Amino acid sequence: MKKIIYIFIALSVASAVFYSCKKNPDYKIISTPVALDASPISDVGCLGTGTSTVAIKGTMLAGKTYTVCGNLLVDVKDTLIIQEGVTINFTGNYGLGVKGTLICLGTKDKPNLITYAGVTKTDQIGADPSKDPAFAGKWTGIIGGPTCKLMVIKWTHIEFGGGAPSDAIAALSKSPYPVFFQNPGGVFVLEDSWLYGSVDDPFRILGGKIAVMRNTFEKCGYTGGEAMNAKSGTIGDFAYNLCIGIATNGPKLSNSGAAVGVPGSNVRMYNNTIINCGYRRAAAGRGGSINYEEGAGGLAYNNLIVNCKFGLRVVQNPIADTANLRYGYNFYYADSIAVASQNYPSLSVSTAFPKAPLTDIPSPDSYLPAGWKAGDVYTAPQSVIGINNPRFVNGPVPLPAGVKLKDIATVGSYNFALLPTSPCIGKGYTGFAPRKDVPIDSKFGATEITPPGRDIGAYQSDRSGNQHF
Repeated sequence: MKKIIYIFIALSVASAVFYSCKKNPDYKIISTPVALDASPISDVGCLGTGTSTVAIKGTMLAGKTYTVCGNLLVDVKDTLIIQEGVTINFTGNYGLGVKGTLICLGTKDKPNLITYAGVTKTDQIGADPSKDPAFAGKWTGIIGGPTCKLMVIKWTHIEFGGGAPSDAIAALSKSPYPVFFQNPGGVFVLEDSWLYGSVDDPFRILGGKIAVMRNTFEKCGYTGGEAMNAKSGTIGDFAYNLCIGIATNGPKLSNSGAAVGVPGSNVRMYNNTIINCGYRRAAAGRGGSINYEEGAGGLAYNNLIVNCKFGLRVVQNPIADTANLRYGYNFYYADSIAVASQNYPSLSVSTAFPKAPLTDIPSPDSYLPAGWKAGDVYTAPQSVIGINNPRFVNGPVPLPAGVKLKDIATVGSYNFALLPTSPCIGKGYTGFAPRKDVPIDSKFGATEITPPGRDIGAYQSDRSGNQHF
């Protein structure tokens, strides 16, 4: 007889917000127990048939390799557990749909791998993006349905996803994302993981409580896509993430599509390192580092923004939730006048913040023209080019000769930790707290909501923060 273990997880509602939010009706989540089926899943043969969707539940066992030959679906009352050191090889454009619960528990010593079998990465400088398997969508993705109340992914590599959904997966989402979550009453945790390659966003959030901590996002989005695209009443924390070579932005937050009674989107984006983003974006005037858009609030502090197409944007039309948005202590580095002249973007920027924050580095009053207002066009002086080298242990700063910014889209052999002489050390702002909207639990929540760091960026000199050295 199958042994069912019931774990009660309190999905508590965190009502405290750093700067008071818009008044909303009481937002209550009443969660049902998560039923864990301890039945082992065999690693012999194929999972799925290739022609129709097959139900899956139980436990993928530590160290095993599983081959997926068709769409898989975790039903509403079921749970799929993935233990440490598991490899899942998709053999076609199939996906994992989740109506119930997904718990993926890789570890630092034994991370999980979810990928497409037999694909070789093409990360050479100057490689043709149209021929890059990173943007091909070789398998569909992990697609959470509206009834998925809990999705936890820890220490997991997710590669080559983003293919068009089919069969029962298409009923959950017609849009292709390697990871998708869409329950405004649910909890989503992504921590210490790696997302490599995607056709569009590597993961999209349509509402819910989130903790996205200490991850690496590489080469995501072909001609558009953000490291995180969150909408529809998403609240939580996005911190200590490394975003490199993203088509558009690192994180983007909007409140479009939010249901009545759901709190407005409000995410604290702090201590992220965002490098060389915005250069595959097909549409002009968008993308590069951090975006707050329609009705979205939160805060953005201690972010290290290096050679991105645009600095932090607060969109004017439709306007972000500027009453509940604060930012500063962000560190900019630029290798060219074109890049430095968009540290404070001249396009689609809210005039609710008429002046650049003087806590940013370099101080904007040292090079912005007298009388500058948000959205004004300006040309940065030559004196700002190449200053404030963040002094990574090993990074593409300054930009190597003959290399274009769009060509550096992966970590490769770089190490984005800070040298002891880095000007980012000790310059972070710690006078705020994370939102902490999700439960803390080694399996069924966030392992840790890392508080703001004294050093700017994702890597801290005390070895806290991002652990992908």
